[in-house]
Amino acid sequence: MADTDQLSDVVERFMRIVQVPSQSDEAHEDQTPSTPSQLKMAETLAHDLEELGCEDVEQDEHAYVTASFPASAGAEDLPALGLCAHIDTSPDAPAENVHPHIVHYEGGPLVAGVVDGASIETTPAQVPDLEKLVGQDIVCSDGRTLLSADDKAGVAEICSLLKRLGEHPELPHPTLKIAFVPDEEIGHGAALLDLKKFGAKWCYTVDGEALGEFNYETFNASEAIVDIKGVMVHPGTAKDVMVNAITVAAEFDNLVPAFERPEHAEGYEGFYHPIAITGTASEVRLTYIVRDHDGKKFAAREETLKDIAAFLNRRHGEGTVKVTIKEQYRNMADYFDGMDFLVDNALEANREAGIEPHVVAVRGGTDGSQLTVRGLPCPNIATGGYNAHSVREFIPVRSLEKTVDVLEHLVAKFAVPQKA
Repeated sequence: MADTDQLSDVVERFMRIVQVPSQSDEAHEDQTPSTPSQLKMAETLAHDLEELGCEDVEQDEHAYVTASFPASAGAEDLPALGLCAHIDTSPDAPAENVHPHIVHYEGGPLVAGVVDGASIETTPAQVPDLEKLVGQDIVCSDGRTLLSADDKAGVAEICSLLKRLGEHPELPHPTLKIAFVPDEEIGHGAALLDLKKFGAKWCYTVDGEALGEFNYETFNASEAIVDIKGVMVHPGTAKDVMVNAITVAAEFDNLVPAFERPEHAEGYEGFYHPIAITGTASEVRLTYIVRDHDGKKFAAREETLKDIAAFLNRRHGEGTVKVTIKEQYRNMADYFDGMDFLVDNALEANREAGIEPHVVAVRGGTDGSQLTVRGLPCPNIATGGYNAHSVREFIPVRSLEKTVDVLEHLVAKFAVPQKA
């Protein structure tokens, strides 16, 4: 690891907080936070925000941390701007005992570490942007865990912005409302953030990927639970009587369009994604996530699953298959009418920081998806990270630092009245 005395604030801050565990857990999604460790992370960040000069710092029992940062002179009466990041890390890979270190990348495979004799590496074929990162310093884990850049990079970048604004009061900005929220990775979506109390008129999540990417389109998303009840008798006398739930589950999945799966989709193409299966010959539960940017196509996908259930019920008996749809989030692009400045300001802030921006439709969602639908318009700024949800996750030092520059230019644009 590099000498932390020589690191910029955002890099030092990032490498410190990734070592505080805060992984969310789908098995406990009925409670918030889903893991006690997120409360420890929240406590750490509440302390940091107080040291950074924030006012009204609060940490609640659900691991939400909120705070206000005072406006610069002359901008006190303008609408407050929110900045939001999530404190949990993905359950898709190990996230305990994160050991970040800096690799000076000189081309070829980027090696995070060696685990049990195997090199944990990312090749330029897997991440073509690596070819543009030759000669840069890159933060990686040791290959055993997530790095946790998703989304502790966003947390660190927001905090470093506040540090810069505190040290340079001449930098223009409105009142900033900060929200660090739990359980984004398991679909919680900042559901418990009290928007009236929060007090922001507009907001940005800092939870994107490669530097320069900007997102104001997301998937529409739902979870589909498929419950299958079989009819069990002794297999010796099963002819024309037994309905094997495992067999019906296989039939169901075979009827889901085979080429409309994540492994065959890109861009604006939606998908059905089976993520879990449990059960026996008597009962089986299949879990799918359903995604599409287009609202009509998304609704049609949900209906397709219900139609498959109806078909199998006609074949095997009414009540054999039941589909329950749980809406998760909506495409926030449908809610930005009359607020083009939210997009324009973000793109121009990137350019002023020396980054050529490009708009990317997110093949996923952010806390901003739900917040936007609830009435707080909230597009998404990049953090600079790559390979999220993987032990190969990494983030360039330059990306961490440049994102703070982008945020500085962004908040300055809200230090004047906005024109719809």
